[in-house]
Amino acid sequence: MVVLGGRTSRIPLAVHILWLLLLVMSEGSVLAQSVPPSEPAQPKGTSPKAAAPQPPSMPSAEKIVVLLRATLLTLNDALRTGNFTVLRDVGAPGFREANSAARLSSIFANLTQQGVDLSAVAIIAPQLTEAPAILPATGMLRLKGHFPGQPVRIDFEVLYQPQQGRWQLFGLSVQPTRVPANTAAATAQKPEQAASKAEPSKK
Repeated sequence: MVVLGGRTSRIPLAVHILWLLLLVMSEGSVLAQSVPPSEPAQPKGTSPKAAAPQPPSMPSAEKIVVLLRATLLTLNDALRTGNFTVLRDVGAPGFREANSAARLSSIFANLTQQGVDLSAVAIIAPQLTEAPAILPATGMLRLKGHFPGQPVRIDFEVLYQPQQGRWQLFGLSVQPTRVPANTAAATAQKPEQAASKAEPSKK
């Protein structure tokens, strides 16, 4: 579920769609989904020998923090300069194909209008509200949580797609949320404590 401005929505997963699908979940969030083209026909008399793709491994807690900070700081640069080209270029192929820089600017316009500053994520550790998960249907990494702050925290939900051994941005939802002073004090944690939450649960 994605929490945006007091609303919740579920990210749909589609495995057998033929065209690139762009889902705008809410103002300030964007999700691009794509499916690889179908396999080419095999010549007669031959049998397919394609090896099953290896599922991507869960990144370490440190890598998860690096991914989240890099994504939100790139978004912050785009909000400050009005140039969303870099944010688009760091995305996975499906994200780039679905979104022009101008489209991203329009989608995140509410954050720009609010004067949202994400620079603090460079030194604040993210707190994950759900365990990191690699979605079985797509192999994508899903991260959901927030960067604590007072009087505003930054809620996020991010999808990363594995591409040639790297995790690339595929979907992004960011929303500032006002936090009462007593709540912020009760949930304050040291960076190393918050970072430890990024470890996936062992099953």
